[in-house]
Amino acid sequence: MFLKRLKDIREDHDLLQKQVAIFLGITRQQYSLYETGERQLPIDKLYMLAKFYNTSADYLLGLTDETKPYPNGKDSGNKENNK
Repeated sequence: MFLKRLKDIREDHDLLQKQVAIFLGITRQQYSLYETGERQLPIDKLYMLAKFYNTSADYLLGLTDETKPYPNGKDSGNKENNK
């Protein structure tokens, strides 16, 4: 899976691949493989990136255009939880 948004959001934050790789605890080469889709991004790294960029995993995956992260909390607005 090619995650174009990984590169876009990194560049929007004026970061180098090496800087993001250091944050993730991986090599720059490994991070580059995630950006190009040559290697799948593990869920734990996706989670770290969403927190790092203060956005949602859905945004990074291209499932939404909403950049704001989802609100935290146990009550997600599900009516079943409000009984």
